[in-house]
Amino acid sequence: MPLSPFRLSKARARYNLFNVFNSLSWNFLVGSVITLFIMRLHASSTFIGFVNALLYVSFFFLPLGKILARRFSIVGIFSIAWICRALTMGTALAAPFAALAGRRDLALLLTALGVGLFHMLRGIGMISNNPVLSSLSEGPDRGSYMTQIQIINSATGMFSSFALALLLGRDPPLALYAVILALGIVTGVTSGVMVRDIPEPPVEEDRARKKFAHVFREALARPDIKLFVVILFFVALVSGVSRAFLVVYSREIFNQSDGMVSLYTVFGGLGNLVIGMAIKFLVDRIGAKPLFTICVITGLASMIPIVFFPAPEAGSVTTAVLFLSFLFFTMNFGFLGSEGIAQTYFLGLVPLHLMLDMGIIYFFIFGVAGAGGSFAAGLLLDIMSGAGLSHFAAFKVLYAVLIALTVFALVLQRRLTPLGALPFRDALGVIFSFRDLRAITLLDKLNRARDSGEEQALLGQLHESPSQLAVKGLLVRARSPRLDIRLEALRAMENLKDLGEDAERALMEDLAGNPYTTAYISARILGNHRVSAAIPLLRELTESEDYMLAGEAIVALARLGDEPFRPHIEELIRKTRNPRLKIMGVQAFGIYKSVNSMGVLLDILRSAEPPPYLRDEVVLALASVLDIQNLFYPVMVRFLELGDAAALALDEAEAAFEFYRKSGLARRRDPPGLRQIAEHAASIQAAVGAFVLNGDGSALSRWILDIPRPYSNPAVQTILAEAALDGELGSLPRLRLLISYWAAHSLRRWIREFR
Repeated sequence: MPLSPFRLSKARARYNLFNVFNSLSWNFLVGSVITLFIMRLHASSTFIGFVNALLYVSFFFLPLGKILARRFSIVGIFSIAWICRALTMGTALAAPFAALAGRRDLALLLTALGVGLFHMLRGIGMISNNPVLSSLSEGPDRGSYMTQIQIINSATGMFSSFALALLLGRDPPLALYAVILALGIVTGVTSGVMVRDIPEPPVEEDRARKKFAHVFREALARPDIKLFVVILFFVALVSGVSRAFLVVYSREIFNQSDGMVSLYTVFGGLGNLVIGMAIKFLVDRIGAKPLFTICVITGLASMIPIVFFPAPEAGSVTTAVLFLSFLFFTMNFGFLGSEGIAQTYFLGLVPLHLMLDMGIIYFFIFGVAGAGGSFAAGLLLDIMSGAGLSHFAAFKVLYAVLIALTVFALVLQRRLTPLGALPFRDALGVIFSFRDLRAITLLDKLNRARDSGEEQALLGQLHESPSQLAVKGLLVRARSPRLDIRLEALRAMENLKDLGEDAERALMEDLAGNPYTTAYISARILGNHRVSAAIPLLRELTESEDYMLAGEAIVALARLGDEPFRPHIEELIRKTRNPRLKIMGVQAFGIYKSVNSMGVLLDILRSAEPPPYLRDEVVLALASVLDIQNLFYPVMVRFLELGDAAALALDEAEAAFEFYRKSGLARRRDPPGLRQIAEHAASIQAAVGAFVLNGDGSALSRWILDIPRPYSNPAVQTILAEAALDGELGSLPRLRLLISYWAAHSLRRWIREFR
């Protein structure tokens, strides 16, 4: 059962605070601070690689967490695992004191033991994180809340890295590392205690138990998943090794202090935050596959300067600071981005019923690649150093190998299943095009628009920002077998300035072949873009059993100006009892702006208790026929807020009289017809007052009929004058307000034209 809004808000606040302490604990216990500490103990590159490989031990204990989840509560496992993982780092806490006592070998052993136990328990608890997060992110704001969690973690990580930079300075004492580890243990235990107050997520139905080997064979039996697993292996390997040994590279090649290295990790956190926001902004528009490729290319580009960096420049302080800041930012931007978007791609690739088991495969591959790669990289550095190669040259060789592996992964990425994504070139066209990025921004704003005026303004701007590079990709996605992809493509096409022949043909095919799914959107697009070739088909579809399609076909014909078919639409709207279809028909009459349709609109108001929203649509459609919709709409909104039509009507009448008084016509005597204007101005407030306060429309009816013909439409005058006298219609506040507003507006227009 979903959480109530109050409990959900309370649980989210608790989980947000948990993430703050959890991120602090991670940075203080197993972040770059551990690598800096063991380097102070003169650890070999092999040992550094081994400690970094322990990070990936977590993924091998996910199956154990899954087994425990069958017997114990999800939140209970989460809390106990998080508390215990922090406490096990007590062995690492003793390491600085062992080093001070002269036992550096024991200090290294205690550190590795603590880190290994930490990640083992983390793997057991990780099985709980996704169910808890899924439960808390339930609802229409799922995406924004997930992004909020990422921002919290990134911001906290950057803050803690900056704090570490200030604490460590140039040559920190070993005891200071004990203080930092103690802070990490305290914040870690605190995070584990906090998570206990989060409500238990819904229990999933127990699935059939499969052996790991069977699941692995099932995954590799599908070519698309097999290809992705191979790519993931190489990307995860390069990502883990390149970022982990960048800390070692900074210390050994550029002789940077512990504090400066911690400061560089702030830039790394900034890169992670930037790519996270960029992916959120673009992934729904261009798809996961091109973003995956772009992130890997960025990671590749970040490693190339290491291979070609000249040795003499390593001694320059300014060069070192700028170069390493760039490396930390771009490497985290590229490879952490590739890890994040790889998981997004994986979720789209794997069927939902295989998600749990395949998810374990995903993390297992990730763990094997990261652990094996980190250990092998450290061993390679030691072998090259033992062979007499300098550290500077050894790192060049290491990163050259990583570049070769990345290039191999990029070649394989070209064969990935698109999953509805844009082609790579089209995706680049979007990313590097100001017009395309502006269009995406406007689409996001359109989803948050609150009134019709804002929507129209945004749509107008979107029409001015066409993306020709994206058209072909959108047409491909419009023929996708997946409904959500087709809908996304059609919505994007709706905002193009020019459809083109290919797009028009594709929309016509969709209109004819996909009722109940996407045809109604195609009808709207064809109408908005005035595709007159669609008129015969749209006429047929006004009788469709798919009322959404029938309604959009009616509106599209109105936009196309199909006047001969309007009487048939009037007959359809008279007969139908479908409220949605009536609303669409009413909107069509507002678009036609035919005075002949006013009778149908008034008949709808006369029907037995039409719902309020239908009445609103009818009154706005009448305003469109009267050519005052844009002016009347704010008044209508104000009426819905206040519920006092009489006050608003009297305000309009008074404003019209004041307009006459300030116009200067009252002081003029020569022009013929001046007396008639003066009489109408003098009597409008009394006529409107009698109508809206007492229900007596006789005075206002005469007032309307007496407007001279050059300044009004006789047919409109007759209809509105009769409506003012109709007791049934006169009882409707919305209509009284509209008639009064039209009268005041007509007087102002009469005065302006007379002058």
